[in-house]
Amino acid sequence: VAAIIIGLLAGGVCYSATNYLKQTLKIDDSLDVFPVHGVGGILGSLLVGVFASASLGAFGGFDTFNILAQLKVQFIAVISVIAWTAFVTWLILKILDIVLGLRVSADEEDEGLDIALHEETGYDL
Repeated sequence: VAAIIIGLLAGGVCYSATNYLKQTLKIDDSLDVFPVHGVGGILGSLLVGVFASASLGAFGGFDTFNILAQLKVQFIAVISVIAWTAFVTWLILKILDIVLGLRVSADEEDEGLDIALHEETGYDL
């Protein structure tokens, strides 16, 4: 039952996060990776702490289980993963920028990346 509840909540929260990022913040995440996997993963990780209770039927033998204490542990884990992921992403981008560069030239951007990088036209207009 907990998985169904988490899934239903995640569906609504991820849908709302996708709309918020696209419409309000005007962020173009072409595959909606962050609002679906990032926000959904954060929500799922936190809700595991909520539903990990003998009173809710998740685990047996843990009579002294404290949902708030577990939720705190889950929250610290989520923040740690966000910090680690942000740092490693920054590091990879810095290395790529030094080795290859992260931007195309202004001329290539004006010409269009389809033609400049792939020697193909995206549209025949």
